[in-house]
Amino acid sequence: MQEALVREFPYVFHDFKYPGVPEINLHTIEENPFIIEGLKFIPIEVMHYKLPVMAYRIHDFTYITDANFISDKEKDKIRGSEVMVINALRREKHVSHFNLEEALSLVDELKPAKAYLTHISHQLGKHTDVQKELPENVFLAYDGLEIEVS
Repeated sequence: MQEALVREFPYVFHDFKYPGVPEINLHTIEENPFIIEGLKFIPIEVMHYKLPVMAYRIHDFTYITDANFISDKEKDKIRGSEVMVINALRREKHVSHFNLEEALSLVDELKPAKAYLTHISHQLGKHTDVQKELPENVFLAYDGLEIEVS
């Protein structure tokens, strides 16, 4: 994955940095789980079509985006989360993202106290209309949303 970043954005990794170039410090995840500044991160491998990508659980918070499949083994890492954020791109099936029905099915299966749907498109519908259709513990995420986890 790091090779792809260097290949696609070589200017970021050159010795000479012109103004405005992002500064990136790459860290390879070699431990499972790993700790950053006292927080334990549990990597969760999910699939974005045929590409494995990482979701993460931090204590009782699980964040999943760009996914369309989670194995049973990886679902076990999610169970017991108080809050889960999961992508729900649209209503129709999509090759690399969960649709609304699939995301809600996972929420029902994994039973977080609260779930937030993210990585949504205009094709899902208007926020107020869609929110009325959701179970009482599921919410549409929005820009600027802050979530508290105990």
